[in-house]
Amino acid sequence: MSEADDDKPKAGLLSRWRRRAGAPAAPEAGDGDEATRRNWLGRLAAGLSRTSSALGRGVSDIFAKRKLDAEALDELEDILIQADLGLAVAIRIRTAVGAGRYDKGIEPEAVKAILAEEIARALEPVARPLTIDASKKPFVILVVGVNGSGKTTTIGKLAAKFVADGLKVTLAAGDTFRAAAIEQLKIWAGRADADIVAREPGGDAASLAFEALTRAKATSADVLLIDTAGRLQNRAELMNELEKIVRAIKKVDAEAPHATLLALDATVGQNALSQVEIFGRIAGVTGLVMTKLDGTARGGILVAVAEKFGLPVHFIGVGEGVDDLEPFAARDFAAAIAGVERREG
Repeated sequence: MSEADDDKPKAGLLSRWRRRAGAPAAPEAGDGDEATRRNWLGRLAAGLSRTSSALGRGVSDIFAKRKLDAEALDELEDILIQADLGLAVAIRIRTAVGAGRYDKGIEPEAVKAILAEEIARALEPVARPLTIDASKKPFVILVVGVNGSGKTTTIGKLAAKFVADGLKVTLAAGDTFRAAAIEQLKIWAGRADADIVAREPGGDAASLAFEALTRAKATSADVLLIDTAGRLQNRAELMNELEKIVRAIKKVDAEAPHATLLALDATVGQNALSQVEIFGRIAGVTGLVMTKLDGTARGGILVAVAEKFGLPVHFIGVGEGVDDLEPFAARDFAAAIAGVERREG
C-alpha cells in the first residue's frame, strides 16, 4: 500500500463519521421535529463549546504541520485526560489515532473524527431513555445529588416534558431545608400544570415523601417526582436521612422508587466519580442526569463516568430553559464535544 493509499482512511473516517452521525435519531421525523432537532443540536454544540474549543486547540497545536510520533501521542493523551475523558478512553483514542500513521502527517480534523468516534463508542452503551412503566402507578422517580447540582430545576423540566406527553404528574417538595427550593418547585408545578405536595420549611422529608406517594396514588397520578435536599456524599448523617426517605416510600409501595436519578453537575469534574459511587451505594441510583454542561470546559467527565460505572445516562442539560434538557444521544454528544459538524440526512 502506498503512503497516499494509507492516508485515505483519514478523510474516509471523517466522512463515515458524518454519515453515521447524520442518521436520524427517530424515524420519519416531520419538518417541525427536524427544526426542533436542529435547534437542540445548536444549543448542545454551544453548551459544549468550552470543552470542544479546549480540545480543538490542543489537537491543532499538536498535529498541525507535524508528523505523528510518540511525543505527539503523549501530548494528545495528556489533553484528553485534562478534559476528564478518563484514562481508559484516552488510551483508546491515542491507539486509534496512532494506528498505521507513525511518521506521517494527520490533519487535526481527522483526529477530531477519531475522537468523536471513540467517544460515541464509549457512550452508546449507556445512552438509554428513561422509560415510564405504565403498570406502576404512580411511577416514582427519586432525584438525588449534592448541593447545587440542579435537582429542583431538573425535576421541573422533567415534569413539563411528562405533562406534555399526556401524563398526570405530582411533585414532592422534599428539599425541606431550603425555602427557596420549595418555592421554586411550586413555580415549576404551576408552569407544568402538575400537582404538588409541599410543607413549610424544616419539615421531615421522609414523612413528606410518604404523604406525596399516598396522595399520588389517591389521585391516580402517572408519575411522582420527589425532590431531595442537596447533601455532600461524605456526610454520613445526611446520607442516612436519604435512606430514611427510601424506607418511607417503600412503606407505601414496596417496589418504589422505580427510578432513582442522580443529578450530576458537570462543572465538578473528577468529583463526579465519587458522587456516583457513594450515591449509588446509598440510594440505589438507576440512572444519571448530567447538568450544567454549558458552564464547563471539562464536559468529558460524562465519558469517564460512563466508562467506570456503566449507568444509564437519561438526560443532559445545557441551560436553564425547559428545552435545555433533552434525552441523551451518544453521537450528538460526541460530535459536539469533538467539534465535528453534525450533518443531517
